[in-house]
Amino acid sequence: MTKPFTEQTVLITGASRGIGAAIAERFASVGLNVVIHYKESHEAANEVARSCMRHGAKVLTVSADLRSKDQILKMKEKLEQRDMVPDIVVNNAGVAHYGLLTEITESDWDHIMDVNLKGAFLCTQAFMATMIQNKYGRIINVSSIWGISGASCEVVYSTAKGGMNAFTKALAKELAPSGITVNAVAPGAVDTVMMSGFEDDEKAAIKNEIPAGRFAMPDEIASLVYFLALPESGYITGQIISPNGGWLT
Repeated sequence: MTKPFTEQTVLITGASRGIGAAIAERFASVGLNVVIHYKESHEAANEVARSCMRHGAKVLTVSADLRSKDQILKMKEKLEQRDMVPDIVVNNAGVAHYGLLTEITESDWDHIMDVNLKGAFLCTQAFMATMIQNKYGRIINVSSIWGISGASCEVVYSTAKGGMNAFTKALAKELAPSGITVNAVAPGAVDTVMMSGFEDDEKAAIKNEIPAGRFAMPDEIASLVYFLALPESGYITGQIISPNGGWLT
């Protein structure tokens, strides 16, 4: 490791709300430098930044469309100028889609794949060279339980997250000799805006299927991401860990 953990920098994509915001605050609470990525939610990202700065952390917000390699490289350049090149990359940005496969357009498919999978690839590729040079790094991908089991009416989303899981396992083998771990956190149902598309009776039905009887809170997912980023977690790599309240075992 090139520097003490509390002097490291973490980049969280899609950090303007939900799980990403919780992850940003978790790292800020112990003093890491935090880069909050967002695409369009400028004020929401600033609110997360203000919350992180209350912990005394150095915080930077950056906007980029993760579907664009040019925009990611511009984001990288900005981080280099601010001396905030990440030691830890959390690929959290994602979009969901609920509907029958017969109703999915080619444009829908491309958008979901580009944000969930291509974005993780491009962002990882942009920052892994520095990790390789330093012989240290953490790449943590936020996947989904549906990437493991698949979900009816969420075929494209499940496919994208399944691809992210395969990406995680393969890249972990590629980067392990360089002291870099690559893991995925694949949550079950989490109490975020992504659940807003479900009616109350649908949410109740989902909770009834979960042995824990509730949705996860974003902070609980953030704690697992934080654990995987720790220096002492260096022998954990290539794993898909699913905090899901016993929904999938």
